[in-house]
Amino acid sequence: MTDRPLDPAAAGTWQLGDRTVKRMGYGAMQLAGEGVFGPPRDREEALAVLREAVELGVDHIDTSDFYGPHITNRLICEALHPYPNDLTIVTKLGARRDEEGQWLPWNDPDALEQGLRDNLEHLGLEAMEVVNVRIMGSGDGGVVPTGESVARFVEPVARLREQGLVRHVGISTVTRGQVEEARTICPIVCVQNAYNLANRGDDALIDWLADEDIAYVPYFPLGGFSPLQSETLDAVAKDLDASPFQVALAWLLQRSDNILVIPGTSSRAHLRENIAAASLDLPEDALERLNGIAD
Repeated sequence: MTDRPLDPAAAGTWQLGDRTVKRMGYGAMQLAGEGVFGPPRDREEALAVLREAVELGVDHIDTSDFYGPHITNRLICEALHPYPNDLTIVTKLGARRDEEGQWLPWNDPDALEQGLRDNLEHLGLEAMEVVNVRIMGSGDGGVVPTGESVARFVEPVARLREQGLVRHVGISTVTRGQVEEARTICPIVCVQNAYNLANRGDDALIDWLADEDIAYVPYFPLGGFSPLQSETLDAVAKDLDASPFQVALAWLLQRSDNILVIPGTSSRAHLRENIAAASLDLPEDALERLNGIAD
């Protein structure tokens, strides 16, 4: 693959609350063990990844205390505390892990407050810059039934914001209607949903959020691709002398200025590959082929 600059700022910046962050960030989920559960396979490499990310200029790290659980936040604290003034750490609340590693809702008011305090303790912080509230019900697959109010998820975190323990609130796994309802409770600075070039159900939501100056943070940038879709992505990547993952990240960055990407990895080599995607400019013919993947 062609060597490209390792510059997280190459794709520009966006507002995240009252912070300006580079649109290429880092997601800490993969620092935990297999299945995002237990300790990392290589603890020293995990610490080195975090340090190198910041050294390369990453200023937005996405994490949660239910990664591990507790593992990634403790690694972040050990590797980076005291934190650089320009580093924005974002966490999420609303779930927990059982002893087998299953993901379970944990979003009543007491649980949300305890989850926040756990994040603060393990990260060594007095307040979180941004907290994403994962809108997760107790029904099928943890999905909140259509039409159910999001107030019971957002109002407890809004009260924690009023206490100074949270500076800004985001929400995760939501529709536009749920975002609009949440905004009647407190300001919403970001939305974190599953989205990629093959799964584009949030296209209209992203455009609306951009008009509202709200950041959109997609997860699963390569999730749910069919073999044919993967074949197209591989072919475009080969033509551009890039990896498929780099092309998928570059497509997200070119899709809309309000998109912040948070690719995760437990490898320094993969970290550099991801950051180089911020410097990958997709030409029009490549964009046309990639946009056709979702048709």
